[in-house]
Amino acid sequence: MYLITKENGDLVEVLDISALVDPCRDEMPGRYPLYGGRQSAVVLKKTTLSFLSGGPLPECWLKPVI
Repeated sequence: MYLITKENGDLVEVLDISALVDPCRDEMPGRYPLYGGRQSAVVLKKTTLSFLSGGPLPECWLKPVI
């Protein structure tokens, strides 16, 4: 699965879907894909990401129900 950064629209490969959809985690591992090679994984704040369409991530992925 791929998302984009809100700041500059960079493409991000999601490396752990369960971390993305877990509302108790505010970060998830991802990778900025490079043509012709692979980059190391980085930890990204979920609030800095959006869908490729520019739409926001669902609130249920970002805020736990208490």
